[in-house]
Amino acid sequence: MNVDTARPGAPGAPGAPEQAPAPARTPLLLRLARDPVVISGSVAVLLWVAAALVSPAFASWGQFVTLLTVASFLGVIAIGQTLVIIAGGEGIDLSVGATATLSAIVASRFMAGSDDGILTAVLLALGACCVVGVVNAVGVLVFRVPPLVMTLGMIAVVTGFIRLYTGGRPEGSAAPMLRTLVAGDTVAGIPGVLWLWLGLSVLVVWLLRRSPYGWRLYAVGANPTTAYLSGVNTSAVKFSAYVLSSLFAGVGGLLLLGYSQNVYTSLGTDYMLNSVAAAVIGGTALVGGVGGYLGTVIGAILLTVLDSLLRIMQIGGGEWGDAPRQIIYGVVLVIVLTAYGRQKRLRQ
Repeated sequence: MNVDTARPGAPGAPGAPEQAPAPARTPLLLRLARDPVVISGSVAVLLWVAAALVSPAFASWGQFVTLLTVASFLGVIAIGQTLVIIAGGEGIDLSVGATATLSAIVASRFMAGSDDGILTAVLLALGACCVVGVVNAVGVLVFRVPPLVMTLGMIAVVTGFIRLYTGGRPEGSAAPMLRTLVAGDTVAGIPGVLWLWLGLSVLVVWLLRRSPYGWRLYAVGANPTTAYLSGVNTSAVKFSAYVLSSLFAGVGGLLLLGYSQNVYTSLGTDYMLNSVAAAVIGGTALVGGVGGYLGTVIGAILLTVLDSLLRIMQIGGGEWGDAPRQIIYGVVLVIVLTAYGRQKRLRQ
C-alpha cells in the first residue's frame, strides 16, 4: 500500500492551501505599444516621413537640424510646465508664454545689441520671471486660487506690464554673444541651442528620476496627503515647481530672442497651450504624479513636425491667412489630448 509521505502544508499535500498562480507578465511589445513615449515618437516619425514625401527637401540634414532647433524653444519652455503638472493639484501654468515674452523684452532692452551688459540683462530678465512664478505660487498655495484661473489672470498682468514698460514698442536687440550661442554652428552644423537643450534634458531627467526633489515631486503629485504624512513639505515642493516653471519660461524667452534677434509683444504667445500639449502628449498626466520630461521632448518634436507638415502642404494663405492651418492644428491637438485623457493605460 502506498503511503503519502508529503509534509502537511507542503504544496500538493492534503489540506495544503492552493497557491495563486503568478501573474503573467505583459509581453514587451504590448508594453511598448502602451508607452506614451513610444507612441508619440512613432507618430512624430510618421509625420516626418509624410512631410518628406510631400517635400523631399524636408529630409535633408539642414532641415532636420532646423526642425529640432524650432522644437528646442518649446522643449525648454515645457520643462517647467512638466514640473507643475507632475506636482498635481490640477497644476498648470498658462502664463509661460507671457513670461517668455517678458524675459525677451527685458533682456533685449538691457542688451541693446551689445555684449557689454549681457550678464546684467540675463539676470534681470530671469529675476523678473521668478517674480511671476512667486506670485503664481502665492496665489495658488496661499490664497487657494485655482491654478488655471491664477495663471490665466497672470497673463493679463504680465501683458499689461509689458505694455507699460515698452509703451507698445519694444526696443533693443539680442547681444551678439547670445545670437552666437543660439544660432552659431558647432559640430556638424549643429547650433549651440541644441547642445543646451540636450544638457538641460539630461539634467531634468536626472532631477526627476534620481534626485530626492524629483521623488518628492512625484509623491506630492500622486498623493499629497500621504506625502505630507511622510514628512514631505508639500507646499514648498509645489511652490518651487511654479517658480521653476517661470524660470525655464524665461530661459526659453532668452533663446527665442537669440534666434529672432529682435523682440515683439506676442513672441511667446503660441507656447501657452503648446507647452501643455507637449507634456501631455509625452505621457504626463494632468492628474499629477505621472510622466516625465523625456516624453515632453518627444511631444515638442511631434508638435513641431505637425506644424511643419501643415505648412509644407500649403494649407491656408490667400484671403484666409493662417486660419485653416490653425483650425487643423487645433483639431489634431484636441483629438490627441482627448485620447490620452480617456485611456488610462496610456498614462500609467
